Order: sequence, then structure tokens, then C-alpha cells
Amino acid sequence: MVDRQSGVPAFRQVAADLREKISAGQYAPGDQLPSERELVETYGVSRPTIRDAVNMLRTEGIVTAEHGRGVFVRPPTTIHRLSRSRLSREARERNQGAFLADASTRGFTPSSSVKVSFEAATQRVADYLSIDPGAEVTVRDRVMRANGLVVQLAVSRLPRDFTRGTAIEQVDTGRGGAYARLEEAGHMIGSFVEHVGARMPNPIEASALQLGSGVPVVTVTRVAYRADGVPLEVNDMVLPADRYELSYEWPAD
Repeated sequence: MVDRQSGVPAFRQVAADLREKISAGQYAPGDQLPSERELVETYGVSRPTIRDAVNMLRTEGIVTAEHGRGVFVRPPTTIHRLSRSRLSREARERNQGAFLADASTRGFTPSSSVKVSFEAATQRVADYLSIDPGAEVTVRDRVMRANGLVVQLAVSRLPRDFTRGTAIEQVDTGRGGAYARLEEAGHMIGSFVEHVGARMPNPIEASALQLGSGVPVVTVTRVAYRADGVPLEVNDMVLPADRYELSYEWPAD
């Protein structure tokens, strides 16, 4: 029952109790919470109070509400993104580059959808790729899923001069992905640089990633460089902050 003398709003007390029960495993991932009517009876509060409590848990990303079905404990989907090895040439040769390497590490089933298009480079893209603004670039727009759940949006842009006549301009780039095709075309990759940030998602991103209100995204902009320092690709990624763990390792030189 709610403590009316505590000074803590009733909906916060209900949310705290439900949160504790979820943390303790009383409600396991994927379990449905009791109905609104049952929660009203359990806590001795009004329906609006219960709704406010549930909305708080939704904002925190703890539960999801499915129209016509009820409220469910959100299953944890944490993807371990280990940058040390996910982009290695060895991983590409095993056909486990990038996202496939993440899948191998965490044991989820990966899938993706890809759209290929061509556009004129903006000033930002031109700066990253060291090309003139307006120069033609190949765009690979991808939606990545783990066990059917969208977990990453990624848009790669490459100078068209490097992709023309290669499978990079096809939806299926083949074994080893776009980086393997670049190297086959004589562009040996020498290094990668990643710029990581965080922000709130825009409406399109929030919808595509099925994010609850208040859930931020991690942004990663990766630039791939040829061995001689020429930029080959800029890849803009958007990751749900509640589904990813980014790990970076480097030697103590």
C-alpha cells in the first residue's frame, strides 16, 4: 500500500515498488505486469496514479506498452561492441566483420535491410572524405536488427570513384562486406577513426528504433582510411543507449 504520509507522490511510490520487483526478478523480462485494475486494487490508488507510474517506467525503458495487450517488462538486449577486433581483416575473412562480429560475441541472430543510392556530397561529408562538395558519393543506408529488434541505424558514404563497378553499389556486397570489396579494388585499409557522441533521437530515429520517451542515442561517426591516409568511407551510426555497451582497448605504449 502507498504511504500517504511520506510526502512522496503516490505514483512515484508505485513506480519504485514495481521497479524493485522487476529488479528482484518477481517480474522477469518479457513478463506481463498485472492489469491496471489489479494494480489499483494492490496499491489502493486511482487509475491515473497507476498510469503515471507505468509511464515513468516506460520513460526509463524498463517496460513497454503494447496496445490491446498490456504492459510488459522489457527484455534486456545489450550488444557488446568491442572495437579492438570487430573491424580486423581476419574478421572480414571469416565473414564476421563489424555487426556480424557483434552478433558472434553476444550470440544474437543478426539481420539487416539495405538501401543503396547516390547523392552529391554535403560540405560535412566532403570534409570527412577530402573531396569537393557536390562530388558524387555512394550511400549505403542500413537498418540492423538483433533477434528481429532494430538496434542500429547506419549510413555509409563513399566516393563514387572508389565504388563504381564494384559490389559496394549492390545491396549484397558479398563475403567480407564493403571493406573487402574496397581492398579487392586496390584500396588497402590502413586505419579507422571513430567519433562518439550522445544526444536525444529525432522523431524518425525514435520511431525506427522503437525507443521509449527519454531514451537517448549514442552516435558514432567512423572514418575508414586507406593505408596512404586517403579517406575511403564515412559511416554515421545511431545506437540506442540502452541496448549497447561500447568497449575500446589499446596498448599502454
